[in-house]
Amino acid sequence: MNRILKLLIILPLFFVSTTAFAQYDYPDDGYADDDIIITEVDGEEEIIELPEAMIENVDSMLTLYHAQNYVQQDSDCQSADENPYFSDETYIERLTKLPTIMEMPYNEVVRKMIDRYTTRGRRQVSLMLGLANFYTPIFEEALESYNLPLELKYLPVIESALNPKAVSRVGATGLWQFMLATGKRYGLQVNSLVDERCDPIRASYAAAHYLYDLYKIFGDWNLVIAAYNCGPENVNKAILRSGGTRDYWEIYPYLPAETRGYVPAFIAANYVMNYYCEHGICPMVTDLSAKSDTLLVSRDLHLEQIANVCDIEIKLLRELNPQYRRDVVNGNTEPSMLRLPIEKIKTFIENEDSVYAYRADELLNKRNTVAVTEPVAQTRSYSSSSRGSSRYSSSRDSYRGRSSGSSSRYRHGASSKSRRSGKSTRQQSKNVTVKKGETLSSIAKKHGTTVDKLKKMNGIKGSTIKAGKQIKVK
Repeated sequence: MNRILKLLIILPLFFVSTTAFAQYDYPDDGYADDDIIITEVDGEEEIIELPEAMIENVDSMLTLYHAQNYVQQDSDCQSADENPYFSDETYIERLTKLPTIMEMPYNEVVRKMIDRYTTRGRRQVSLMLGLANFYTPIFEEALESYNLPLELKYLPVIESALNPKAVSRVGATGLWQFMLATGKRYGLQVNSLVDERCDPIRASYAAAHYLYDLYKIFGDWNLVIAAYNCGPENVNKAILRSGGTRDYWEIYPYLPAETRGYVPAFIAANYVMNYYCEHGICPMVTDLSAKSDTLLVSRDLHLEQIANVCDIEIKLLRELNPQYRRDVVNGNTEPSMLRLPIEKIKTFIENEDSVYAYRADELLNKRNTVAVTEPVAQTRSYSSSSRGSSRYSSSRDSYRGRSSGSSSRYRHGASSKSRRSGKSTRQQSKNVTVKKGETLSSIAKKHGTTVDKLKKMNGIKGSTIKAGKQIKVK
């Protein structure tokens, strides 16, 4: 069955709207909200899966720090309640006028994607237009560094809806939706503390590198976009199944369901991010946040330490450093990048010691060394009536696989030896005098204990201790 969709630029149009306006609250059509329906020339219906970002919950996006603090509705612009109708010829003309290297053809699938953005997706488009002011310059710089078409800056629109914390149902993460293996292949660090797929700058350069490599493989931007979504292996399979053609629209039926709608969605994203006014969509107004800069950290550091000492809102620190999954900058592993508002860089440098010391024992509580508690030998009498009757002896003998008698002789011999040596089995207490320059942490490490135990044994509050003071270490 021929399911190939022909470009409407060269074939008669096969989509005609019967109404002058399309309300953006669609009635229930019986299909899933994340599908669109295409009626083919032979009358059959094809269900095309929408990219996940196109069905992103706008309310969840509004919880992003930038959205809450720097993006707001434009009181001077009134969004229309309806999406105006335009002919297919109008869409073709507008797409042709876009200043792009990449092909931006029009057909029914593209039209459906545009309709989705300009009807149900109106609020999402409004918010993305506001968020684009933060991220587009980063995208453009990364793409420019690899001499790639700048229209690729709209790829994150369909990948993540410009949400740097977006995670797909299969685990793709960040603005550019990197899978774990692909992210690591392109130099993005991912471990328990760090996920650089969420770092807008590093992820953008990794994505540009990946797109550059895909173009070297396929030499066609539509195939590159498809491969970015489903992987080059699936695109190569579709090429083989189609008889070897390298035209996206001819391998279209052989691609995964979501990828069939992916290139049309990318074209629609380019359209709507340029022609939103024509559809009565008001972009949200952006008050760009203060400039930021980076410095290298060579010790572990918690964002709360910085927030409290340098008087920076913790949510802003998380927004500026989204790669740190648990608020810990892991400088001990390797020198790590910390991004701060530019006016706070000097504050951090001048108060660096105070920053590292602030609640360090509480916020960075991984111990470097631990003391192993030795079992306390038990002295007990062995009368004929009690020998071998202890439940403890029986269970331990059973566990070790020894007979009761041999185990008893082993323990009895140990007790006799202990008594002959005259040594006490109890650990004796020990006091030390704090020397100049010593800290609770260094004393704990020296004597095989922990800071928490030292503080508890000596009734110490806080994290500082004066030289000359005697403290108990055992």
